[in-house]
Amino acid sequence: MKKHIQYALISAIILFIAWPPIPYTSLLLLIGFFPLLVAIENINKSDTKQKGKKVFITAGLTFLLWNTASIYWIWNASPEGSIVAYVLGALLMTFSFFCYHKLKNITKPIVADIALLGFWISYEYLHQSWDLNFPWMTLGNGFASSPQFIQWYEYTGVYGGSLWILGSNILLFNIWKQLKNSEKQQKNTFKLLAGLACWVLIPIGFSTLTYMNYEEENNPAHVVVVQPNIDPYAKYESYTTNQQLDHLIALSTKAAKVSTEFIIWPETAIPEYVNEDYIRQGNIFYRLQQFMQPYANATLITGAETYLTYQNPKTKTAKFNAQSNEYWDSFNTAVAIENSAKVQFYHKSKLVPGVEKMPFINALAFLKPVFAKFGGTTGGYGYQDEPSVLFSQSGIGVAPVICYESIWGNWVAGYVKKEAQFIAIITNDGWWGNTSGKDQHLHYARLRAVETRRWVARSANTGISGFINQRGDLVQQTSWWQPAVITQDINLNSELTFYVKHPDIIVYPFLLIGIFGLLYLLTQKIRNKAAKPSA
Repeated sequence: MKKHIQYALISAIILFIAWPPIPYTSLLLLIGFFPLLVAIENINKSDTKQKGKKVFITAGLTFLLWNTASIYWIWNASPEGSIVAYVLGALLMTFSFFCYHKLKNITKPIVADIALLGFWISYEYLHQSWDLNFPWMTLGNGFASSPQFIQWYEYTGVYGGSLWILGSNILLFNIWKQLKNSEKQQKNTFKLLAGLACWVLIPIGFSTLTYMNYEEENNPAHVVVVQPNIDPYAKYESYTTNQQLDHLIALSTKAAKVSTEFIIWPETAIPEYVNEDYIRQGNIFYRLQQFMQPYANATLITGAETYLTYQNPKTKTAKFNAQSNEYWDSFNTAVAIENSAKVQFYHKSKLVPGVEKMPFINALAFLKPVFAKFGGTTGGYGYQDEPSVLFSQSGIGVAPVICYESIWGNWVAGYVKKEAQFIAIITNDGWWGNTSGKDQHLHYARLRAVETRRWVARSANTGISGFINQRGDLVQQTSWWQPAVITQDINLNSELTFYVKHPDIIVYPFLLIGIFGLLYLLTQKIRNKAAKPSA
């Protein structure tokens, strides 16, 4: 086996071992790219032809293996979608390193190193922002199971973690180069070693001190989280709506008390479509009102599939119903119900590409039947453009985060900026089975707690449900595939972190670096092509 392939495999293995939910290994991310950088350097220094092709294959091997090993569980829910996730993410990562390789050949090493940061952050930001978004593998997510190391995410968010990881690997790589070069150049090694030590230890030291000294303001609210454990594949065939409501209510009444402020049920806990305009007239609302009567101060947050009808196509996602001669939108919804006629709705906005929404809906309209075949709705779910907060009778604001949305730090920050005092994540992770996917999703919620300094109450249909405090500690968690109910007195918080006030501000200078780096590569290619004599 060629040495550069061996290095590519070593990088993939280190990155996989360092990734959640494997505990106590996250610091390995700080060296995970080093073998790959060495492989690229060796290819550049060799006499081989087609260096660019070899770099692309080498980096591609690392990232395809790492992606596939870390998110293999997507296959359980969507074999077709999983292949797109494995390959697309790996291609974007590979392109970042390919651009770095090209730039190394035409500019100073330090410029290429800085540009690599720009290329990588640009890829990550693109992959959280476009219609094929899947920011699951954003590098900064790698510390989700080690919040004691990244308390400074309250300033930078996960992109600060991405820069920390890449910067550490780049510094280590430059130390290796110095040691490999002549004695004259080795005198700079000490400076680089000192720089690497500061780069790694200062954030860890700052974070550890913050973690040890962080104290929550005492402002308790009693919250009940329910895990009904209903098989998502049997939910609509094997159980009636009333049977599922009976089960949810029975679990809730085991733990709820007069002082309870919130009862939280998981995503799509209400198993039938509900017309939002007429929800108060239905049997479901009547049953929920009866259930809530003993808990005068409580607000129920529950997942539901709802719909709205229109006379005109008010939204991009509206579909026409020929039988009723009207347009309609369906939504993956969080509903807030209390001891009054007041009902609040939040519509999930970060929708799963291909399953909950048609990506590039205008350009790819001809593919709608294909996505429908793979389990998605033909026009996709409707959505709202901005996060919104649900409020209890006493004025407590909660961020209703539905499943996939919990991996967007900037989106969750939007709720908090609108007066959310804690975060309620409702999800259904049973589609993936008993895999690391459910554990990764749980741990990613710890990042949101640190970024916003808010408690997280997490209700997952089949697990894992839990409570996470403002430091990112997992205070309680349920078992997988077991019906359960847990309670916690959480502390509400109204203070805004720097990250909440300025989400992802750290990204923008690196976006500019990435764009300028790419433009420089393109202009150089055009110049070189123009300089070649015509045949």
